[in-house]
Amino acid sequence: MYDIKWIRDNPEAFDLGLKRRGLQPLSAQILEMDRVYRALLTSQQEMQAQRNALSTQIGRIKKIGGDAKKVMEQVASIKEKMTETEDLLCQKGEEIFNLLASLPNTPDASCPTGLDETSNVVIRQVGEKPTFDFKPLDHDDLGLKLGMMDIEQAGKVSGARFTYLKGNLARLERALGQFMLDLHVTEHGYTEMEVPLMVKDDAAFGTAQLPKFREDLFQTTNGFWLIPTAEVSLTNYVAGKILSEKDLPIRVTALTPCFRSEAGSAGRDTRGMFRQHQFYKDELVSITTPEESFGELERMTRCAEEVLQKLGLPYQVVCLSSGDMSFTSHKTYDLEVWLPGQNKYREISSCSNCGSFQARRMAARFRRDGEKGTQFVHTLNGSGVAVGRALIAVMENYQQADGSIVVPEVLRPYMGGLEVITPMK
Repeated sequence: MYDIKWIRDNPEAFDLGLKRRGLQPLSAQILEMDRVYRALLTSQQEMQAQRNALSTQIGRIKKIGGDAKKVMEQVASIKEKMTETEDLLCQKGEEIFNLLASLPNTPDASCPTGLDETSNVVIRQVGEKPTFDFKPLDHDDLGLKLGMMDIEQAGKVSGARFTYLKGNLARLERALGQFMLDLHVTEHGYTEMEVPLMVKDDAAFGTAQLPKFREDLFQTTNGFWLIPTAEVSLTNYVAGKILSEKDLPIRVTALTPCFRSEAGSAGRDTRGMFRQHQFYKDELVSITTPEESFGELERMTRCAEEVLQKLGLPYQVVCLSSGDMSFTSHKTYDLEVWLPGQNKYREISSCSNCGSFQARRMAARFRRDGEKGTQFVHTLNGSGVAVGRALIAVMENYQQADGSIVVPEVLRPYMGGLEVITPMK
């Protein structure tokens, strides 16, 4: 969410940010709307002052026994005009608010300029891609061969983009989630949280899932939204609060199911379990001061990277272009893991600095030590990482010629010491 005062002071920078997002300049339109709103506000204030003065005059006239009828008629006329102006103020204010709420965050100057993923920049590649003396299979073929993945039956029960996992494959997914959570809590200093999986409109608006991404969400019959990511619940933990600077940064994490209708991804990744309506993800959220947020983004990205490093999965870090970033992002790094079955890198985590964009929407502030005023916090979020995609990556990178899956060493304590997943009998 933008600060209208910032747009007044920086119209060129605002328009440049929109241009880098692939949008037309809007500063002139917004500032004209703002001019009309402020003119109405000034008129309302002047009428209120006039009404107060006339009310005082009525009191004096009545005190001396005079006739205040004409003055009272003037007050009534002003009151009627004020009611009309108040309605216009509400209308114009809502128009400005809705327009600002529909606009994406401004990209940081360090983000590559471009309208899509073709302009993304690979920052680094880590790990060696595995070599096989056989043709590597996709995860869904491996799951079928193991007898532990049933997409066909899930389709009969729930429709497309759902999957049954069973046996040691289901256990492997659970192990991945627990491993990530333990790593982030014990080694990276995040506080584990259990969070609501259903939220109200205000919470979904605060992290900017609403109104733009309404079609990508699932809604219950009584108006709750199922969270598409624990970012919604974790970030809203500070909604409406005034935090103390000494308590920042706040770093929290949660392992939750996530629910996405994938309305904007129709036709993409329909095979297998890469893009599901329901999946698990370990989410990382940081709340910090403006001057610390970019350092926090680098730290968060390293925390997510360590998950892949400990799993022994090759990956690359990509800085997203201005047009490929999420709606709320000021700067984003994607982690893309190597999938031998697809012979390409695919996204497994996004770590984003949202600046004050979400904080303005949810009124999340902090007060510096010794100061009376407040400032908006900066919010960051990242996948640490997507559990289902980590499962896919482990299956494809650790597959053997017979279709069995070697369990990465770091996961074996979570698997009761199991070293290899073999087909069910």
